[in-house]
Amino acid sequence: MATLRERKTYREKILRAVYEAAEGNRLLGVDGAKLRDDLGIPEQDMAAACTYLAGEGWVVVDWARGNTPAMITLTHQGIRQMETQEEARG
Repeated sequence: MATLRERKTYREKILRAVYEAAEGNRLLGVDGAKLRDDLGIPEQDMAAACTYLAGEGWVVVDWARGNTPAMITLTHQGIRQMETQEEARG
């Protein structure tokens, strides 16, 4: 299992990747297995990160067998979270 720092990094990477892939559009989802492979996140850590992000209300996850996220979609709160982070960076 990942360390706290790794878990936070995974969550950030996933949220940013979904935001960028969907271009801030709540109607566009991202394939979870492809995203996991693209980001190089272990399956168990991917499931844990998506569960966390969904719990925060930032994404909606459609689950496939074996705790694999089939589709990840941003929520309104997720878009606002990413926009707030971008504004803070300048």
